[in-house]
Amino acid sequence: MASENSKVERITHVIFDMDGLLLDTEKFYTEVQEIILARYNKTFDWSLKSKMMGKKAIEAARVFVEETGIGDSLTAEDFLIEREDMLQSMFPTSEVMPGASRLIRHLHSHGIAICVATGSHRRHFELKTERHGELFSLMHHVVNGDDPEVKQGKPSPDIFLAAAKRFEGGPVDPHKILVFEDAPSGVLAAKNAGMSVVMVPDPRLDKSFHDTADQVLSSLLDFEPSDWGLPAFENSAS
Repeated sequence: MASENSKVERITHVIFDMDGLLLDTEKFYTEVQEIILARYNKTFDWSLKSKMMGKKAIEAARVFVEETGIGDSLTAEDFLIEREDMLQSMFPTSEVMPGASRLIRHLHSHGIAICVATGSHRRHFELKTERHGELFSLMHHVVNGDDPEVKQGKPSPDIFLAAAKRFEGGPVDPHKILVFEDAPSGVLAAKNAGMSVVMVPDPRLDKSFHDTADQVLSSLLDFEPSDWGLPAFENSAS
């Protein structure tokens, strides 16, 4: 836990997930999936959403068609093609989540190395961050879900281990890295990589998924860097 001195003194690097954590993009996936399922007289619920969140696109698509029972009518691949058309127009409207800009700028200004590790493919990342280029330019690097080094999506640790390698002087000891995540699969991936993880889940997510994280917050606005031995905020303004 964050209260253990041995842990809080050793955090030197921070890795951020993106979707639902830094950018409010999860709602787009939900909206599109509700539209598609309505054709089959089915509804999209949060138990299914939680199984899809944070995974690579094709892995999430397989969960979607299998769990909803529409696999005979719609393949995972066809689902992705259909979903893509709708998402392309939504992604550039992505908004930054509360507290994300403040935290990124704070860590960057204090010389804490930060990066993004997202299951999003590079082309989706570009669309989602179109209006937020300056903020994301503060990241030391970005690892995407279609990166050749990411053989398996979350909850496998591949993406976080790849991210740890690319910091200056890397690979960084996993015990020195703090990960921010919103998705259960991402929290597991961080723990599987041997890293500490702060979870900022959607309030609709079942609370049983909270147990794996080292700390659970309702918003990035609630994060206190000093809890983890990181430089404290100069003031409380967001």
